[in-house]
Amino acid sequence: SAMEAEFQEIDGNARWSAVYQEIRQQSSELPCRVAKLPENKNRNRYRDVSPFDHSRIRLQVGTNDYINASLITVEEARRNYILTQAPQGPLPNTCGSFWEMVWEQRSRGVVMLNRVIEKGSVKCAQYWPQREERDSVFEDTNFKLTFVSEDVKSHYTVRQLELENLSTGETREILHFHYTTWPDFGVPESPASFLNFLFKVRESGCLNSDRGPVVVHCSAGIGRSGTFCLVDTCLVLMSRRKDPSSVRICEVLLEMRRCRMGLIQTADQLRFSYLAVIEGAKSIRGDSPLQDSRGELSNEEDHPPEFSPPPPLPPPRESHNGQPDPKSSPEFHESVQRVESRSLGSRSPFPLRASRGPEVRQRSAAPPLPPSDADRRLPESRDGASAPRTLAEERPKERLPEPWSPLLTHVCLCTALAVGAYVCYRAYFH
Repeated sequence: SAMEAEFQEIDGNARWSAVYQEIRQQSSELPCRVAKLPENKNRNRYRDVSPFDHSRIRLQVGTNDYINASLITVEEARRNYILTQAPQGPLPNTCGSFWEMVWEQRSRGVVMLNRVIEKGSVKCAQYWPQREERDSVFEDTNFKLTFVSEDVKSHYTVRQLELENLSTGETREILHFHYTTWPDFGVPESPASFLNFLFKVRESGCLNSDRGPVVVHCSAGIGRSGTFCLVDTCLVLMSRRKDPSSVRICEVLLEMRRCRMGLIQTADQLRFSYLAVIEGAKSIRGDSPLQDSRGELSNEEDHPPEFSPPPPLPPPRESHNGQPDPKSSPEFHESVQRVESRSLGSRSPFPLRASRGPEVRQRSAAPPLPPSDADRRLPESRDGASAPRTLAEERPKERLPEPWSPLLTHVCLCTALAVGAYVCYRAYFH
């Protein structure tokens, strides 16, 4: 396609920095006077990231209507996003104002693309209640937020929250989509893992035009947030136009930058946006194996707990003479895994793969199965602890009589011959 050809040309000539600088130079510099007012300085996380006056979100309650948030509207794609900075916690009104904005804009989804702490620095307040807290009350804006449930995947977590307006008693369901593996100023580890997250948000309906704008934030609300919105918008445009190749990513980005400054912060994020749009378009058309790999990348299609695969294999060890240990070869462990899989009774059609990510599921209680020979030689687990011992291994083994060594046999034979010769000598001469 034209987009792939453009990507190959830029990539082959190492021109990503030059293309990114061109976008920066062509971007609009529009007024943002309200953000610079003295009473609003403490409401900005970064001094150089401010919303434009014409596209800023205005709060409807209270004497100050300012929040560092911008409305981005792409009419052709029928998409509306609110891009905002991460709530700042102890600074005045930021967490309460955040949820007030979500309520007033009738948003159903919040997309969070950063972690609370990154590289040792606090990048965001804990503005939602965790499982242990159950609920949080924001007295400054009179809202209550209640934790309902969460679904933890390898790259992201989806939380179901309940937002209550304490002034009216009305409640609404809020979906909190938290991408947990996107480094600041960096890019996700693969387009597939990111697209999986984007498709999850899409499936919820939070991005539909009949809903309020989805709220998207990272730390500053421009880099990672801009990448998310750019990729989603381009994929929508490609699906709506008769000629998908007419979508130009740089032109779409420049148009979006008229609503919020600084969208896409690095040349790497721009390059990643191209990759994600190209792969996403193939996936939507069904031309890419991405759809099959999405579940694997995010553990959405994990084996049931009782059929979880064994831990990853240790690397092959070499003996001192350089010859590899046959028990450490991949072929040896593959046979062990096949035997173990049969002993677990797994009927899953998926190939065995090591479990990923922090969300290690606990195995459900089940009666112990009879041990096989393969069970007695399982490799050690990832943390170095030995695999659980079976009942047969705990029993003391009977000691079998050992065969005589060759040296002892030779000594006994020579002694017998010597004694026989002496007896014959005595009998013959005496």
